[in-house]
Amino acid sequence: MAQIITLESLLAPAADPASGCTASACGSQQGPAGMAADVWERVKDHPCYAEEAHHYFARMHVAVAPACNIQCNYCNRKYDCANESRPGVVSEKLTPDQAVRKIIAVANSVPQLSVLGVAGPGDAVYDWRHTAETFRRVQAAIPDLRLCISTNGLALPDHIDAIAAMGIDHVTITINFIDPEIGARIHPWIFHNHQRFTGIEAARILHERQMLGLEMLVARGILAKINSVMIPGVNDAHLVEVNRVVTQKGAFLHNIMPLISDPAHGTAFGLSGQRGPTPAELKTLQDSLAGGANLMRHCRQCRADAVGLLGEDRGQEFNLDQLPAETAYDPAPRATYRELVAETRGEHAAHREAARDDLAAVDAPAVLVAIATRGGGRINQHFGHAQEFQVYEVSPDGIRFIGHRRVEQYCQSGWGEDATLDGVLAALAGVACVLVAKIGDCPRNSLTGAGIEASQDHAYDWIESGIAAWYAQRYRSTVRLTA
Repeated sequence: MAQIITLESLLAPAADPASGCTASACGSQQGPAGMAADVWERVKDHPCYAEEAHHYFARMHVAVAPACNIQCNYCNRKYDCANESRPGVVSEKLTPDQAVRKIIAVANSVPQLSVLGVAGPGDAVYDWRHTAETFRRVQAAIPDLRLCISTNGLALPDHIDAIAAMGIDHVTITINFIDPEIGARIHPWIFHNHQRFTGIEAARILHERQMLGLEMLVARGILAKINSVMIPGVNDAHLVEVNRVVTQKGAFLHNIMPLISDPAHGTAFGLSGQRGPTPAELKTLQDSLAGGANLMRHCRQCRADAVGLLGEDRGQEFNLDQLPAETAYDPAPRATYRELVAETRGEHAAHREAARDDLAAVDAPAVLVAIATRGGGRINQHFGHAQEFQVYEVSPDGIRFIGHRRVEQYCQSGWGEDATLDGVLAALAGVACVLVAKIGDCPRNSLTGAGIEASQDHAYDWIESGIAAWYAQRYRSTVRLTA
């Protein structure tokens, strides 16, 4: 009897066997209100440029660009550090030949793969020779992969023609400042036109080049995403001005990321004791920017060799010493996966609409709800297996994604760790409820003691449907009366 291929079977490698979790599809064939149809077609399967896509489409970064032309006080590009999840970190630097071999192996094993990016570990544009050679070879082998690059922008204006000619239509620029005096506190030096510049002069040159690069991208119709690192006491208030300027210049998306500051990473900010923002501080800043460029709230600050869905990293499964010397690309699994996703997007859209209608009948305050999910837009993960929780804000006006909270996995080898649970409780501060596929009595009681409800009543529901049902049930006595 022939095997029936389903979306769940294609996602099976990412499933949670202990909890019986499966993933399903999400999304809509129509784009968000106000987005042109041609733009939606370019972003709908890109997990970074479309929030909806991040539930089940995967990205891959290849570490082919080690050279960098600026120094950032939040960056330390260490290698062979598999346990760190932050930009600039890789376990293997690759040649273009090695990268293509790895990309084919991933494409054959990860049907969710839709995007290939170069994000370092240095700068993808400054190290353009390696980036371009990798992309040329990939285009010949897997022509339907979307290509994108991340850059600090210093060398960007010099390569716009080449970027456009290669068909790269997603470019991310890290822009942390508009005022060079603030920039000098973040970037101590740059290397430009064969010279090293420091201080305010370096920041001024970097700013001018970033603005020129952004303008040139927009003029070519290339989608520009802006990354900004939020550094309390340095540029946090200033990022309002950054948002205003990049919005004015036509940026498609603005992603404000929290500073990762740990002395163990050896960065200048980490060693100086500079703290990162709290989730509440990050949310407050993001909320204050409503009306500017579209905000990306689902960023995971990926490694420069990340593989898989956002929120997971399967890169260590594809180290070079684990790959066959020769691998032929098989397009069938990815094509089948895309077809199955396309079939289910309308279903999820209908559930989102129904959830919105249900919420409109409730008169209650906005609250935060955390979701344990393995992907697919479903509440489909055991509480003890979660390494992050996706946080949504729900109110009568609807449901919106706020961000994610990383945690240490509570359940290891079938046992929960009390010390780990304390960290999970701290990460969930401010959350009213956690919706999970399953949860044990011990963690449920601890959550209750911390004022956080835990529910498995909506296991495997669509995220929006589960949130709306929980919210309506909790505030059922405050349903609005209509004539």
